[in-house]
Amino acid sequence: MMKINAQIGVFVRGKKASKVNITVNVVGGGQMAQAQAVRTAISKALVEFHNDEGLKDAYLAYDRHLLVNDTRRKEQNKPYRSAARAKRQKSKR
Repeated sequence: MMKINAQIGVFVRGKKASKVNITVNVVGGGQMAQAQAVRTAISKALVEFHNDEGLKDAYLAYDRHLLVNDTRRKEQNKPYRSAARAKRQKSKR
């Protein structure tokens, strides 16, 4: 699944991608995060290499996350709390 996820950028426009040798090194994160990072890197590199607005539009129409990374991150824990939004449970007795 991760290999397919990483290669989606090549499958969307296979004709233009077949003319380029692609090598990507990824460090850190989980397996799915690395696959998504590879997917984004390949798509951005192909758009920049071919300098083609049609290719960019095709990627955006298929999946916006091929060209734009997901910016959501884990919310930080607040002081004196066990989780980001968890509050201390109150007793009624």
